[in-house]
Amino acid sequence: MIQGFDDVIAKVKSCGIKKIAVAAAQDSAVLEAVREAKAQGIADAVLVGDEAKIREIAAGIDMDLAGYRIIDEPDMVQAALKAVKLAHDGEVDMYMKGLVDTKNFLKSVLDKEVGLRTGGPLSHVAVFEVPGIDRLLFLTDVAFMTYPTLEDKVNIIRNTVPVCNACGIENPKVAPLAAVEVVNPKMEATVEAAELTKMCEEGQITGCIVDGPLSLDLAIDPEAAKHKGATDRKIQGDADILLFPDIHAGNLVYKCLVHTVPGIKNGCILTGTKVPVILTSRSDTFETKVNSIALAAVVAEELSKEV
Repeated sequence: MIQGFDDVIAKVKSCGIKKIAVAAAQDSAVLEAVREAKAQGIADAVLVGDEAKIREIAAGIDMDLAGYRIIDEPDMVQAALKAVKLAHDGEVDMYMKGLVDTKNFLKSVLDKEVGLRTGGPLSHVAVFEVPGIDRLLFLTDVAFMTYPTLEDKVNIIRNTVPVCNACGIENPKVAPLAAVEVVNPKMEATVEAAELTKMCEEGQITGCIVDGPLSLDLAIDPEAAKHKGATDRKIQGDADILLFPDIHAGNLVYKCLVHTVPGIKNGCILTGTKVPVILTSRSDTFETKVNSIALAAVVAEELSKEV
């Protein structure tokens, strides 16, 4: 089983190099990440955007563009459409946001003619390597779905399970989180968590184990589960997927981890798409961008097995 991002990168190298299409690639941080991904044998890239600016930025960071395919398109919206079409047509394995704003990037993903729709809703997963925890944690949804309904949560689980599979977890444990670990009719998150558990037991959700509602400590800390007497639960501090009740809870936990835990590593992708979509923030670190590319690459390999 993959326990950290070094393992993710090692797995990518065993699968063979993947290829990314970058929308509006005239961005120094993205170009640096793409260069590192290529140097590590994770992924090659097709750079779509303003070629003159791409070459200017590359020169400024001492990046050799020999061997990269560059598609000149100064208009950012058109660059996104041209880049996503490469993914839609199967010419590349992943799609990555460059300088184009998030709104237009997502519009390209959802474009009816050249986009990456699969018929279901999209969701976001943030994968964390946390010091002191002997496995990766999959946090969802912390950035895309704002107030997921019960049906949305089912789809979030279905979108996230293949990401776990790509990381060597065959039957991931899903913890629908709430403030408490018992059903309280006045707390909708607990009611929906119990319903998700029942749906999994009845075979409506497959490929995973769902146990909720769970408080965060019971989901990730075996000692807390032991002290609270949760020995009858299917998850006892060993959850893989942390399913948040809404974007506020997810985003707060995400940022708390990123900004307070020394040595933490993470990578993020958009799921529910034809190919993995790398949607990083300008504030994300260089390492997070490279990790996100590596994560997308192992997921792309997993998706290729389903075709």
